[in-house]
Amino acid sequence: MNYSRPLSTASVGWSQNLNTFRPKNVVRRVSCTLKCLVLENWQRGWILLLWVMAMAGLFVWKFNQYREMAAFQVMGYCLTTAKGAAETLKLNMALILLPVCRNMLTWLRSTRARLFIPFDDNINFHKIIARAIAIGVLLHAGNHMMCDFPRLINSSPEKFALIASDFNNKKPTYRELLCGVEGVTGISMVILMITAFTLATRHFRRSVVKLPAPFNRLTGFNAFWYSHHLLGLVYVLLLIHGSFMFLVHRWYQKTTWMYISVPFFLYLAERSLRTCRSKHDSVKILKVSVLPGDVFSLVMSKPNGFKYKSGQYLFLQCPSISPFEWHPFSITSAPGDDYLSVHIRTVGDWTQELKQVFTEDNGSACVIGRAKFGQLGNVDQRGLPRLLVDGPYGAAAQDYRNYDVLLLVGLGIGATPFISILRDLLNNTRTAEDQMDSNTETSGSEDSLTSFASSSITSTGKKKSQRTKSAHFYWVTREPGSFEWFKGVMNEVAEMDHKGQIELHNYLTSVYEEGDARSTLITMVQALNHAKHGVDILSGTRVRTHFARPNWKEVFTKIASKHPFATVERFNHSNHNTCQTMLSLMPDHQSVGQKVGNI
Repeated sequence: MNYSRPLSTASVGWSQNLNTFRPKNVVRRVSCTLKCLVLENWQRGWILLLWVMAMAGLFVWKFNQYREMAAFQVMGYCLTTAKGAAETLKLNMALILLPVCRNMLTWLRSTRARLFIPFDDNINFHKIIARAIAIGVLLHAGNHMMCDFPRLINSSPEKFALIASDFNNKKPTYRELLCGVEGVTGISMVILMITAFTLATRHFRRSVVKLPAPFNRLTGFNAFWYSHHLLGLVYVLLLIHGSFMFLVHRWYQKTTWMYISVPFFLYLAERSLRTCRSKHDSVKILKVSVLPGDVFSLVMSKPNGFKYKSGQYLFLQCPSISPFEWHPFSITSAPGDDYLSVHIRTVGDWTQELKQVFTEDNGSACVIGRAKFGQLGNVDQRGLPRLLVDGPYGAAAQDYRNYDVLLLVGLGIGATPFISILRDLLNNTRTAEDQMDSNTETSGSEDSLTSFASSSITSTGKKKSQRTKSAHFYWVTREPGSFEWFKGVMNEVAEMDHKGQIELHNYLTSVYEEGDARSTLITMVQALNHAKHGVDILSGTRVRTHFARPNWKEVFTKIASKHPFATVERFNHSNHNTCQTMLSLMPDHQSVGQKVGNI
């Protein structure tokens, strides 16, 4: 019962101290809330502020530059607004490539830059820049086509004479402006961007929009993936468009290439590295396990030189399904294991086809059944399709070693990165116990294991301890069969964690809560079976299953009271804000001394 004690049966002493964690002063609550908002968002805030200031500065600079030109007398503020928006477009078209350079971001995570740059928000920043690009395109193209072009062709001969040399002393027609190099490239870029941006929206990417055949091919991940590669053509057109600008003739004034050249080559190097690496990282399938809940696991050989941290993810490609599609999956094995494992839920066409080629091939020697980790058999590879691996790539959970206490919250299949963390902690515990046994035999002294901090011998012979001392894992799922996915890990934790430093809590949301009369019978049977045999009747493990959703306020309060002066970090599958809750539960004397974050 130590591994999943119901929170409702907390000790009396802890219950009496609950009120000390809830500031009654309204001013103090507001102060804690504001402190939390600053701690939670200061990295995002200064990055966004710097980005907005850069766009505003470029817009004003270009706006004033064209305001001093003779063309302003002809086309007015329509021209200055269009050119100012164009300058922000150049910046954003360069910046939007950086958040998707995964290898560069993975490397930067290991530097001090992670302390002030929120690398975990790279995709969100990518989306924000995309929205800014859409606004910039609307201002730039809209002002050109609906404002300054009409003013140019309708200008008087006296005003047109001011800029006649820029148009070979001949006033162009509206058709000539649109059919020129600038007009054709500009309109083409707008069409391609509209296509890519529309198919990248949530409703199209996740097939929320239902279209009749054959237009149904415009929805889903494949449409998003292939249409996004049209943006490569957009960059080529952008370079051409910037080389044939109106009213600018000197090469150093055509600055489009200056903005996008470095990010574009970085992105090309990124894709080239991924392509070359994936060709050599073909893995050998050791085991395939079909699990309940439309989930299957792949256990693969580890490629040479493939080093990763718990919490990271990799990309998989099966050329027999598609030679272009790469899909990300969290790594569920630990860095110390001699194999790689992933758990995949069949929620799309690609995952369904991947499951079919590995499990429904009668000529294959795949092991189909429930996952039993640690029992890896030799599997004949004849008839099995190739599987390519690319990675690893950085994720938020990989920094778990920097915190004293971990709060791991997994929702369904979202628990996969935390399984790798638990495996790593188990391996560290096992290593520490082995070292302790060896020290006991040589010195005759017995030292107690006080933390997960496994000691690793460095090249200088000194020991370096890990910071993490405790972990609390809460797994919330709807289906009882989901507990079969990581049954082996839970049993290992229950068997090895004699100090109770890893707390496992399973919650089944498809059943009424434990205090409800409708679930009283199953609760009684479950408690009796667990007390008699030490095994939960639902999960089949030593971890008892609770019903309904966790009471998060009690969870946060319990952890804050149990670890009053530790650095607590929450890793979860969703983006709920918990920093505010945790800070409001801490005593007054430690509201500043304890750091609580949210990823």
